[in-house]
Amino acid sequence: MSTIAANLQAVKSRIAAAERTAGRSVGAVTLLAVSKTFAATAVQDCAAAGQRGFGENYLQEALDKIGTLRKLDPGAPELEWHFIGPLQSNKTRSIAENFHWVHSVERERIALRLDAARPPMLPRLNVCIQVNISGEASKSGVAPDEVGALAQAIRPLPRLKLRGLMAIPEPTPDTALRRQRFALLRELQNNLITQGHALDTLSMGMSDDLEDAIAEGATMVRVGTAIFGRRA
Repeated sequence: MSTIAANLQAVKSRIAAAERTAGRSVGAVTLLAVSKTFAATAVQDCAAAGQRGFGENYLQEALDKIGTLRKLDPGAPELEWHFIGPLQSNKTRSIAENFHWVHSVERERIALRLDAARPPMLPRLNVCIQVNISGEASKSGVAPDEVGALAQAIRPLPRLKLRGLMAIPEPTPDTALRRQRFALLRELQNNLITQGHALDTLSMGMSDDLEDAIAEGATMVRVGTAIFGRRA
């Protein structure tokens, strides 16, 4: 078993243990392997161990990787690609054409561009609204009190499917604060559901805090370091 395969199994075990501790059903949480900055061969190794969903932050790197993997093993099952980085207007077309999910929508204008660029022969593009739940000036995401308006703007777009919310809280050793941030995202999503939005995804939690995120309701955790190792 390769190092990546062993790491992947360890992360899956952590997720299962966190589900049990939180009293949640087995399989309630989906693992997204964050492969940004790692080579296509690392993704191939991870996929061979059973992983299907991969998260990327940088468009050109992701496109190169997607193309390389198709050439390396053209008969392999298609992987599911999630764009989780900051969105720029001039890149929305390529993202809409090549990804299955976008986790980082924070502006109506970006949502409109993704919707317009999504090819009609593809399924609707799954999207999450990124929320700046820690209020950091340097961090992307819509303010908590603006989530409802953005969700309403996305709702009627025919080529997008609003799935839920995403957040990247500030790194902190304070477990109580981490739980508080994740709980806020869950509460925001619950409010949207009561308003009629059919949401099923809370994208929150990473290598160092996935247990806290799962305890507060995460349905998808984004894990890179614990699977692929430290980035250069």
